[in-house]
Amino acid sequence: MSNHAPALQAGSPARHRPSLAWTVFALIVAVPTAGVCLFRAVPAEWPLPVVQLLAFTPWLLIPAALALLLAVVGRRLWVIFTTAALLAAQLFWLFPLDAGKPEVLPAGTPTVSVKVMSLNTEYGEADPATIVRLVRENGVQLLALQEHTQRLENGLQAAGLEDVLPHRVSEPRDDAGGGAVYSAFPLEPDGLLPDTPFHMAVTRVLITDAGSGAKSALNLTNVHALPPVDERIEQWRSDLAKIGRQAASAGTQLLMGDFNASYDHAEFRKMLDSGPEGTKLVDVGTAAAARFSPTWPMEGPPLPGTVLDHLVTSPRISSSGYQVQKVPGSDHAAVLATLGVPAG
Repeated sequence: MSNHAPALQAGSPARHRPSLAWTVFALIVAVPTAGVCLFRAVPAEWPLPVVQLLAFTPWLLIPAALALLLAVVGRRLWVIFTTAALLAAQLFWLFPLDAGKPEVLPAGTPTVSVKVMSLNTEYGEADPATIVRLVRENGVQLLALQEHTQRLENGLQAAGLEDVLPHRVSEPRDDAGGGAVYSAFPLEPDGLLPDTPFHMAVTRVLITDAGSGAKSALNLTNVHALPPVDERIEQWRSDLAKIGRQAASAGTQLLMGDFNASYDHAEFRKMLDSGPEGTKLVDVGTAAAARFSPTWPMEGPPLPGTVLDHLVTSPRISSSGYQVQKVPGSDHAAVLATLGVPAG
């Protein structure tokens, strides 16, 4: 009589062995993601390709989550723990605990509410009618434009912008260096940031709350940093450093515009660390957990976007209602928010 080996039964230990194939897939996804994470974790002056890649760091959440899923299917504990740590790092950078936050002001502190909007107009090609519509529909009281041109200024005037924002400080230019500030409040020009290729004007804004009559003043910097491309990457770093020095000056600071940098760039975070008297500035979009609301690119083939346009404030300024709005004709989106500025 022959002695046959018993057949494997369903649920036998052989069916519960870790799958090497799933583990390999998990590592294929995780290793390049971890490489970019290393660049994000170390605040060094990285070369140009790394700087450009870091702008898209939030999207690494997707491969990090996929790597963890594959690791779970593969059932190798060390791979599960490794990919879980990788995903945790992505979540920390997506919702950073070290980001600046508005100060809690003493009870009864009067504040002045002001609605602001910023837009890089892409050589003045942004649609004037859409800009004016956004201003009217959102009650915008302070508008900063980058890459402002005379043609756009004429178009905004024809569309009725000055009916709602009658005050203006403007330097239109045919290249990308022009800028303008339109306001419902009186404006006082206060100079330019020195030695920057693009026009970055500082304007004192004298704001008044329509309801309470409370008054305050803002030092507004209309930001347009040079993009980090080719050998101009050092000028990009220099521009961000000069913006930081302006932010460290006395007074209540509002810096809004196209920083050509995201929160994942160490240079941008260093700029945020340069608030008045050693305080940390507040990136309104990051504080609103809007790092998956890209502001560029808004044209061309659908690509994962990044947040290059920011509203940055002194910590004593509160914010609400942050939003991103597409404007035809521009490769950047407009960013809007309502700010609460301490009176006085």
